[in-house]
Amino acid sequence: MTFDELLERYEPRLAAAFRECIEAIKSGIVLKTVVERLERGDIYGAVQAIQFEPEAFAALELALQEAFNAGGVNMVESLPKLIAPDGTRVLFQFGVRNLEAEALLRSQSSQLVTRITEDQREALRIAFESGLSRGQNPTATALEVVGRISRVTGRREGGLIGLTSRQVEFISRARESLLAGDVEGMRRYLDMKTRDRRYDRTVAKAIREGKPVPADMVAKMIGRLSDRNLLLRGQTIALEETRTALFSVRDNAIRQQIQAGKIMAQEVTKHWLHSGSEHPRLQHIEMAARYKAEGVPLDQPFIAADGTALMHPHDPKAPARHKIGCRCRMSYEIDYIAAGLRRYRARAA
Repeated sequence: MTFDELLERYEPRLAAAFRECIEAIKSGIVLKTVVERLERGDIYGAVQAIQFEPEAFAALELALQEAFNAGGVNMVESLPKLIAPDGTRVLFQFGVRNLEAEALLRSQSSQLVTRITEDQREALRIAFESGLSRGQNPTATALEVVGRISRVTGRREGGLIGLTSRQVEFISRARESLLAGDVEGMRRYLDMKTRDRRYDRTVAKAIREGKPVPADMVAKMIGRLSDRNLLLRGQTIALEETRTALFSVRDNAIRQQIQAGKIMAQEVTKHWLHSGSEHPRLQHIEMAARYKAEGVPLDQPFIAADGTALMHPHDPKAPARHKIGCRCRMSYEIDYIAAGLRRYRARAA
């Protein structure tokens, strides 16, 4: 299986797992409890009533584990066959119980869930405060946040559960602009890539007339905007986390072979490969060109123009500006001639 095939298999699985977790959280919401706490002005209590807890993301963690393990196995399977000094074939293997591998997976999984849950609590706080500050009653505010149950599917649709705090802020601003007839705000809405274009004529008409969009229409528009942003959220998480897992485990798989004495660190170099994406990072293009010929030793980082050190694309320690949406690759080159000569000398000795 190629690296592209791994991405094609596991990115959709992680995105689907995220959506599954969000659906489970939404299905467990007791609207009455949320409304009662909002009536008391207890926003913290309303946030807690959503029960957005780390344990709710077990399906996402399992999907991440599958991608991680598959990436490690795939890496060692891609290595060529070598013959040991005693004439037996060198068997490259990936240990899923390797302590370093387990620590990498545990760290990535824990950090992912922590980021999601902490940011979601902030997003919920912003959403509840925004609704109440507009003079909206607690029931309407709660429904804006948790979504309404569809008579067709029986599931909660729309709402803001699962979105980032930043997404919640710009969706709230869009709602306010549409309801208030804010011409500049409505124009900004028409620039949103995740809007439902079927409502563009309605918004354009409101802009020409300088009038607000009817409230029932706004509810539909914001519901579609929220759903599309949730889909985007899942896709963004899947792209980032799948690639982080695969690059991290590929590095670990190589190191396992070194620890086992099957290859040596000085025999391995790595090369940054730019993806040729639609919106490339110029620093990544420069790195790919600079390290194209000789690469860097396994234990040394690539250095971006701004001084950032990256051990591989989507390095967990790198800042977001070098990771989010990055589609770069990395290849490993092993000096098998040196490895073979070393084994020949060992056999001669």
